[in-house]
Amino acid sequence: MIVRSLHDVEATEHFVDWGNGTSHRLLTTRDGMGFSICHTVVRANTVSLLQYRNHLEACYCIAGEGEVEDMNGNVFPIQQGDMYALDKHDKHLLRAGRHKDLILVSIFNPPLNGTERHKLNDPAGSAY
Repeated sequence: MIVRSLHDVEATEHFVDWGNGTSHRLLTTRDGMGFSICHTVVRANTVSLLQYRNHLEACYCIAGEGEVEDMNGNVFPIQQGDMYALDKHDKHLLRAGRHKDLILVSIFNPPLNGTERHKLNDPAGSAY
């Protein structure tokens, strides 16, 4: 059995400031589960161009607000209780609310190593 807290992760390399927020990589490839679980905070009033070329991702909003926009200009508001899944390695814009952080539980398949970091200045979008 694996039991791990946010506090436990903060003292390791699996607590990552990814530029526009933070990620506690609670479950990673080393745990052998076949997927990752991350507690992700997207800082208020930020926009991130992202694309996970090597992972599929699903996110469940546990607090705050924001939106995700696909490359066709479709905007999907996200608030507590909403889920979105990037089932085709979708390039997307992730925006936190103007005044509230967006807090997500992010699940990756295959799992993250746990130390990956975004390159938010890449015009092609940050990718793992």
